[in-house]
Amino acid sequence: MRPTKAIINLAHLKANYLSIRKKTKTKVLAVVKADAYGHGVAEVVKALNSIKAKPEYFGVALTEEGSELRKLKVAQPILIFEPPTKNNIAEIVNNNLIPSVFCDEHLSLIEKYSSKNLAELQSKVHVKVNTGMGRIGISYKDAVAFVERISRNKKFILDGIYTHFATSDEQDKTYAKLQLKRFNLVLEELRKRNIRANVIHCANSGAILTMPESYFDMVRPGISLYGYQPSLEINSDVKLQPVMSLISEVSTCAWFEKGESVSYGRKYILKKRSQIISVPIGYADGVNRNLSNKIVCLIKDKIFPQVGRITMDRIMFDVGDTEIPIGEKVILLGAQNSLIIDAWDWSKELKTIPYEITCNISKRVPRVYRS
Repeated sequence: MRPTKAIINLAHLKANYLSIRKKTKTKVLAVVKADAYGHGVAEVVKALNSIKAKPEYFGVALTEEGSELRKLKVAQPILIFEPPTKNNIAEIVNNNLIPSVFCDEHLSLIEKYSSKNLAELQSKVHVKVNTGMGRIGISYKDAVAFVERISRNKKFILDGIYTHFATSDEQDKTYAKLQLKRFNLVLEELRKRNIRANVIHCANSGAILTMPESYFDMVRPGISLYGYQPSLEINSDVKLQPVMSLISEVSTCAWFEKGESVSYGRKYILKKRSQIISVPIGYADGVNRNLSNKIVCLIKDKIFPQVGRITMDRIMFDVGDTEIPIGEKVILLGAQNSLIIDAWDWSKELKTIPYEITCNISKRVPRVYRS
């Protein structure tokens, strides 16, 4: 196995999940899309399902991801956030997946396929309501009539109604509260018509941490499961622990003289004689090239700067005159005693978010799971 590894701490994953569950006191839909945000969906699902109060639902972005969960023997309902199409309808129905629907064409497609292939089987659906995210979903202005049509059609089971916040991870909750108000108006009108779904859900990670009024029947933790707040603007009493660490080891170590350069483009020129180590990880493994000369590592309880342009397979660090043997452990993301490097450190440099950092750690980096 490569010396470069992503260490996945399943104890942290479980602790994050239980902290969310304790705070919300609701059902939980665990979001495991994108290979569980780069953490490895098979082991993540297995760990979550080993907990007594396991998730009631799992959520994924793509039909293929839902099918993968079924192959992993996941028994819970699986919501896919994409709608049914002529390309995925067979896979949705045959794997007992729950699609997100938000127009009559979606209903017609499901009804036609089910009638042709599965006779009397009722199809579960979740209605996605666009309250202001501006991405997908039926407008909140048209949602009541659409949901009512579903409730009257005996070929469908109205399993859920949900919406998604655009700004719940921001300190200013004005727009998020407007979205919640719109969603509540839809639900109130449906109640007047005696129309009810099995679960109402709204709260993503940002709302879970800061908007308890949005919890309803179920919450949808994503990045918070994996140990990160969705932004640095919000404060929460929920303690989250990063699940992924990224480690490697010293591959080479050599003295360089003042004036010599390191890596492509000569973007780092030594100002004094120093030792340069190389570490076998690069942008093909998910260390973004734009982090060149901007990140650090931890070795033997000390911080050392990355130097020179990040290459496809290897990066370099200036360790000065510190004596460091070949094979010594190098932490790129993770903790060593009181020192911590986490995905927010990289995110700040790249003007992005931890979601992108963990998702981009490539498949060629072995995942090693620890309980």
